[in-house]
Amino acid sequence: MAERSYFDWNATTPLRPQAAAALQAALAVSGNPSSVHAEGRAARALVERAREAVAALVGARPGDVFFTASGTEANMLALTPALETATERRPRDRLLISAIEHSSVRSGGRFASDATADVAVDADGRVDLAALEQAVRGAKRPLVSIMLANNETGVVQPVAEAAAIVHAAGGLLHVDAVQGAGRVLCDIGALGADLMTLSAHKIGGAKGAGALVRRSEDIHIADPLIRGGGQERGMRAGTENVAGIAAFGAAATAAQRAVADEAPRLRALRDALEAGLRAISPEAVIFGAAAERLPNTTLFGVEGLKAETAVIAFDLEGIAVSSGAACSSGKVQPSHVLAAMGLAPALTRGAVRVSLGWTTTPADVEHFLAAWRKLATALSKGPGIAA
Repeated sequence: MAERSYFDWNATTPLRPQAAAALQAALAVSGNPSSVHAEGRAARALVERAREAVAALVGARPGDVFFTASGTEANMLALTPALETATERRPRDRLLISAIEHSSVRSGGRFASDATADVAVDADGRVDLAALEQAVRGAKRPLVSIMLANNETGVVQPVAEAAAIVHAAGGLLHVDAVQGAGRVLCDIGALGADLMTLSAHKIGGAKGAGALVRRSEDIHIADPLIRGGGQERGMRAGTENVAGIAAFGAAATAAQRAVADEAPRLRALRDALEAGLRAISPEAVIFGAAAERLPNTTLFGVEGLKAETAVIAFDLEGIAVSSGAACSSGKVQPSHVLAAMGLAPALTRGAVRVSLGWTTTPADVEHFLAAWRKLATALSKGPGIAA
């Protein structure tokens, strides 16, 4: 079988060698990290070293990192009315989320449906700061959730500017940084985030580990999502996934060291891919192209293209990409992100996401362009991959 090209890094990344080594080593440690004997202390040491590494990735204190089983769980933990600060003990009365958030945020967490509202984005897929300012005025103690970078378009959001608006209104800001961490510089203090969500498998760690990070100990969740034995300092009960957490820490360290050099390399590859795509198909639309984007992400569409069929066609050519639409239980749904940007369904139903990573090479880009040339030719000749 010919060598494949992997272009679905925003869905999940391969396991970094450093994370694989940490995972394997941790599997040999048999103790429960809550036990006080030597075996338990050895397991606890792995967890705490990983906590330090994850904290360093986002400029936080280790004591403000709480491990979960996923980014989705971390979002659910964060999105609760029971968020307290040192000066405000009353529940949050309103949840405001951008219209382009991941489905785990759009579910509203533990807020009632009538206590949640969307904040619009502009045609480039960036949060509309004027709309945000108007929305927070209507709430007494709002919680706002804005992602660092969109998982479909890669558009980087104006988080620091949003934080200033939210804090001026007496609100708190949660940032889903799952896609941005390790790809762009991500400092919780500089961004002004009060809470931040991370996921191990988006930065080269193992699936099954995530984290919620708080800006300071002044922020407290009075109603944990999972109650039990008091692990994670009472914020998340259940015996820690020691091996997954150890791999998370190793991946965080590797990502932090590589981001400054890797971002420009990926941007150059992405730009070459987009230039080639436009040369083959001048009618192709690259969504969010006018905005700042993650250096590794391209979401494009061609009117008449059927995304699901295109993904299969790429797969048969040895290339892994994804539909720009959100998938649930194998069913492709219209993209709420592209709908929020005001784009026509005739174009967005054919959106294809291409995302790059640290193993991507110029040869992979050429492989992709050769496959697209073949698909574009078929599209021009008939309905084989048309919507």
